[in-house]
Amino acid sequence: MSDPTPVIDDLREESEELDALVGRLRPEQWALPTPAPGWTVAHQIAHLAWTDRGALVAVTDPDGFRALVEKALAAPTGFVDDGAEEGAVLPPAALLDRWRRGRTALAAALRAAPPGTRFPWYGPPMAAASMATARLMETWAHGLDIADALGARPEPTGRLRHIARLGVRTRDHAFRTRGLTPPAEEFRVELTGPHGELWAFGPEDAPQRVTGPGADFCLLVTRRAHRADLALRADGADAGRWLDIAQAFAGPPGPGRRPKGEDAR
Repeated sequence: MSDPTPVIDDLREESEELDALVGRLRPEQWALPTPAPGWTVAHQIAHLAWTDRGALVAVTDPDGFRALVEKALAAPTGFVDDGAEEGAVLPPAALLDRWRRGRTALAAALRAAPPGTRFPWYGPPMAAASMATARLMETWAHGLDIADALGARPEPTGRLRHIARLGVRTRDHAFRTRGLTPPAEEFRVELTGPHGELWAFGPEDAPQRVTGPGADFCLLVTRRAHRADLALRADGADAGRWLDIAQAFAGPPGPGRRPKGEDAR
């Protein structure tokens, strides 16, 4: 049984780092466009607040969360954008307050959850550690979009190990969400962390392998960079196919990012 405390602590640190970036923005900077089409800085924070709120409902009110799932099924192509739009129209101070309150309440609920409890989600049910990992992944990924809009370059941290692990564990999901049969055998994944540490997953003797920088792998599985722009290596046809389609999040993959230098039109 995984202790959720370390990842909840890392989620708090990741959120605080992003908060320090957006908390000092001028009002007009909240309207800057980010790499997500149609989304401003405000939309990115609104999405985090909206998803934190959904996660809190999943942890504290499973019946209420089922109602959210029904709403999502009724508008599968628009419910995420609608949630971001609803928060993005708020004044920045009110939006920041919503995000801060929501993530604090979610962290408290995850810490208080009985060991072994699994919570409903838009994908498979998740334990507290997995829920916190998913929230850390989204906070980091959407924080990158915000940093891009502001011309900032956040440094990778050891917190990315959680995202890398989630990326490995969601391998089969990436295949199934595209109607593909997942490979039968496990892969070996060996990644280099920001301080030179090794992040290793899967059997050491697996014939198919993925190697490279841990930060690049996290960019790949959050679909924040195209594989062609990353220093990741795949040994084996199935491993190579995985790197083309990898995603660590529930829902449709979306178009992903184009290679650098390619005309985005």
